[in-house]
Amino acid sequence: MPATMDLQQSDFDRLLFFEHARKTAEATYAKDPLDAENLTRWGGALLELSQFQSVPDSKKMIQDATSKLEEALTVNPKKHDTLWCLGNAHTSNAFLTPDQEEAKIYFEKASEYFQQAVEEDPANELYRKSLEVAAKAPELHAEIHKHGFAQQATGAAGPSTSSSTKTQKKKNSDLKYDIFGWIILAVGIVAYEMTRLHAGV
Repeated sequence: MPATMDLQQSDFDRLLFFEHARKTAEATYAKDPLDAENLTRWGGALLELSQFQSVPDSKKMIQDATSKLEEALTVNPKKHDTLWCLGNAHTSNAFLTPDQEEAKIYFEKASEYFQQAVEEDPANELYRKSLEVAAKAPELHAEIHKHGFAQQATGAAGPSTSSSTKTQKKKNSDLKYDIFGWIILAVGIVAYEMTRLHAGV
């Protein structure tokens, strides 16, 4: 996890909020493993926390989130916010996958989950927007990875001098946040649902 000095205060607040949500969900799961709402919150918190990790750690955390969300669907297969979160998990995974064919599979899965979420809750604008944006995601993925994000995702070594390496790392880090920023703005990840649930609406 990056040092707090590297995070803006708002990011740090989000990090603390979702870390607390993750721990709370974990404790609740120990008491009631069949609570689909709690599993969805847990998966959502992991998705949010994945943004603050290195690429390999992000991918592991997204896989963990996917596992929790799939578990929630075994309890309640028609839970639309869980379906939507799973769409976001697959979208996130796709953007962190340099290989276009492999990423395409994740994007297709994401679209399927967004479609199911829309079918379960047709009036939800966020779900409809997510489905619409998912169609454009592969094109953006190709553009992003063409510009060097693939090097970071595959762990390729950068320039050998320390100052160049530092600059390269900053560029890669900025690009990673740009990718996640796009996902958050266009697809939403889970901030909306998590905030609503936290407020007890």
